[in-house]
Amino acid sequence: MNKDIALYNRAQGKEWIGICNELAKQIDSGLPKAESKIWHRTAVWFLEGNPIVGYSVRKKGVQLLFWSGQSFDEPGLTSSGTFKASEAYFTNKKEISAKDLKRWLKKGAAIQWDYKNIVKRRGKLVRLK
Repeated sequence: MNKDIALYNRAQGKEWIGICNELAKQIDSGLPKAESKIWHRTAVWFLEGNPIVGYSVRKKGVQLLFWSGQSFDEPGLTSSGTFKASEAYFTNKKEISAKDLKRWLKKGAAIQWDYKNIVKRRGKLVRLK
């Protein structure tokens, strides 16, 4: 696990540490070629500089966010924001389905919108994969 992400996880409330550690472990396993770091106070995994997935602690739980998730057509993920992101929330480690997360991560690597260059394109998203 990335050392900054490990520190981020340890800094969370007791109720969230287990969820964060489990998500990091499964994301690292599902996206072995991804670069991970803390980005805008969120643990994020990138492929070729493009954000794929991340998580952060919110008031209602740990938010798992897929930047291109609205294109996955997956139950368990709901739309988030004005672009193509989708999310799931967890309040207990037992709520994390390894099978679902593995499938979502596979789609995250295969289905990508170009968030890396969104500023250059003045807010216009272009599909990469």
